[in-house]
Amino acid sequence: EGALKTSENQFKVGPSSFNWIDNCLVIDVDEIATPHLDRVRGTIKIIPDYITNIEVPLKTDGTHVWRPFSPNSKIEVDIQKKGWQWSGHGYFDANFGTKALEKDFSYWTWARLPTPDGSIALYDANLRNGETLSVGLNFSKDGTIKQLDTPSIVRIPRSLWGVKRETRADDGYKPEQVKHMLDTPFYTRSAIRTKLFGNETVGIHEALDLNRFSLKILKPMLALRIPRRK
Repeated sequence: EGALKTSENQFKVGPSSFNWIDNCLVIDVDEIATPHLDRVRGTIKIIPDYITNIEVPLKTDGTHVWRPFSPNSKIEVDIQKKGWQWSGHGYFDANFGTKALEKDFSYWTWARLPTPDGSIALYDANLRNGETLSVGLNFSKDGTIKQLDTPSIVRIPRSLWGVKRETRADDGYKPEQVKHMLDTPFYTRSAIRTKLFGNETVGIHEALDLNRFSLKILKPMLALRIPRRK
């Protein structure tokens, strides 16, 4: 608790912080990498093309909400290491809830995929009550948001830790991982290639197994991976 500070335009945990400055999200990083104990310092800037005004309920009772703040953004990365400076297109969203995720969900996948006119975001989830969630939204460059009738779910090979992965793809197309990014026993993030509405695209994909996350043996590992310090 002592490592956390918040204000209207800042969220600070220990030595790192998120700061909203002049319509730009500035992320200042000062961390020790685990397990290599390497210092990671630098700044990441996310410059939104626009801020949406939508919230997507992930449950009908409103206990979990997905907020895609800026599906189309620019990003500038400047980490104090040789070769760790780059810029490109980015994305800014968040999840909010009044209950623990593992209490209401058993599994979900999410993807953000660029298109010639902006981006598509996909959200599929299995709830503990037996219901399923399927959300597909197209975010145009001009700020228009359109709900999509998404193609079928297609399996992607499991992650290194064996986490199940799947995404949406046009009939007959086989999605694949093109870049490994993060792999844990319950969560995986990668760049994938898929095809939606006739357009082949490469974007970010994540899969979260909340049955695994609920295992008591994993919780102590999180404390080691994400230390709290001032």
